Amino acid sequence: MRNNPIVPLAHSQPGWTEQQPSDWIQASLDALSDVAQQLPGSEAIALGLSGQMHGMVPLDRDGIVIRPAILWNDQRTGEAVTAIETAIPRQELIQRTGNPAITGFQLPKLIWLRTEEPHAYAQLHQILLPKDYLGYVLTGEAVTEPSDASGVGCLNLATRQWDAEVLAALDLNPALFPPVVDSRAIAGRLKPDIAATVGLPAGLPIVAGGGDNAAAAIGLGISSSHLDRGSLSIGTSGVIFAACDRPTPDPAGRVHLFCHVDGGYHLLGVTLAAGGALRWYRETFASQVAFADLMALAEQSPPGARQVLFLPHLAGERSPHLDPDTRGAWVNLSLAHTQADVVRSVLEGVAFGLREALLVVRAIAPVEQLLATGGGARSPIWLKILADVLQMPLIAPQLEEGAAYGAALLAMVGVGAYPNLEAVFNLLPQAESVTQPQVNSAYEEAFERFQMLYEALKVVR
Repeated sequence: MRNNPIVPLAHSQPGWTEQQPSDWIQASLDALSDVAQQLPGSEAIALGLSGQMHGMVPLDRDGIVIRPAILWNDQRTGEAVTAIETAIPRQELIQRTGNPAITGFQLPKLIWLRTEEPHAYAQLHQILLPKDYLGYVLTGEAVTEPSDASGVGCLNLATRQWDAEVLAALDLNPALFPPVVDSRAIAGRLKPDIAATVGLPAGLPIVAGGGDNAAAAIGLGISSSHLDRGSLSIGTSGVIFAACDRPTPDPAGRVHLFCHVDGGYHLLGVTLAAGGALRWYRETFASQVAFADLMALAEQSPPGARQVLFLPHLAGERSPHLDPDTRGAWVNLSLAHTQADVVRSVLEGVAFGLREALLVVRAIAPVEQLLATGGGARSPIWLKILADVLQMPLIAPQLEEGAAYGAALLAMVGVGAYPNLEAVFNLLPQAESVTQPQVNSAYEEAFERFQMLYEALKVVR
C-alpha cells in the first residue's frame, strides 16, 4: 500500500494556486492499483467520481492539457469577475445560476485566460473540471454532471444545462463546455489500456458522480427529500451544507446555491479558514505544541475568551461577504490575556464566521440539525463551542468516509445495484452522539461585536 501522495501546489504569484493535472492522474492510477490489489475474489462493478470543485483544466483539440490547472482557491480573477457582472447584471446572474460571479469559480478563470494568455486561449478546445478530467482520461469521454457544473458559474439551475444566454453575453462558445449528464449516469467505461495498468476490468462503468461536498453529503445520507438535516465540515475550510428542494438563491448571493446529486439542490455557506486558521496559528506561534495540547489550552479560557475576538479571514472570505481581499485580525488583546485566551478566540472566531453563514442558509432552508465532520469536529471542546455558537444540535456520524464514499454510493445506484438513493441511505448506520447547544450570553455578546469587525476593518484597508 502506497502512502497518500501529496500533490504539489504552485504559487508563482501571490493569490495564484495551480496544480499539474498529470499529478492527479498518477496519484489516481496509483490509488486504483492499490484498490485492485485488495479485491482478490471480489468483483468491481463500477467506479464513481468526485473531486475538488471549480478548477479549470484547459484542453486542446487533441485532449492535451494546455497549461496547469487553476484551482478553486485561486484569486487572480478579480477583473474577470467585474467583466462578467458588467455583461450580465449581478441579480440576473444570481437568479439564473444561483450565484454571483466569484473569483474561485471556473467561468472567471476562462475569461482571465482569454484576456491574459491569448496564446493559450487560441489553442483551447474544451475546459473540464478536475474530476471530469480524470473521467476523461479513464474513459475517453468528456462529460460533467450538475453538482460540479453548477460551480462553474454559467449553469442554469432551472434547466441543469449550460445557460446559452449567459455564454452569449460573454461571447463564449458553449462547445467549450462538456455535455451535462445526471450525476448517477454512466459517463463512460474504463479504457483497456488503463484497465491493464491498474488491474481493473476493461469496460468497467464509470459513473459521473459529484463535486466533493455534494458527494460527501450523500455518504452522510443528506438529500433534498430530508430537508431538516444538513452537515457541518471543519477541515481546512468550514462548510455548512443544507439540501433544498427548489433552486431558491439568497438574493444577495451570500451563500452558494448548487445542484445536488439527487436531482434537488443545496446551499453552501463557506468559511475559507477554519481548521486552516488553527493550523496557521500553530505553525506561526506554537510549532512545538501538539493540536491536542492547544485544545487543552483553549479549555482553560472561559466562553468569550475573556473578550478577545479573532476574525478568521486569513484567506479572504466567502460567506457571507464574498470578499477575497478581507483579512484576519485579533482585537481586545491586553497584557492580562494568555495563550489560552488567544487559542480559544481562534476556535470561537471560526464558529462566529460559520454562524454568519448559517443565518443566511436558514433563511432559505429549514435545517434543524447538522452532522459534524472533519478533523475539527473530532475535538470535544471545538464541537461544544460550535454547537453553542450556532445554536444547533451537532451529530457525530458513525461513518465519515468523505466524498469518495458518496461517489461509490452514487456508482452503485448508477449501475443498478440499488434502485435509488433512498435504498442506499437505509443501509447507513444511525448516528448516536449528539452535542446539544446551550445558550451562553458571553457568545451572544461576542457575536454582536464580531459582526461589527468586518465593516470596521474595511475602512482601514
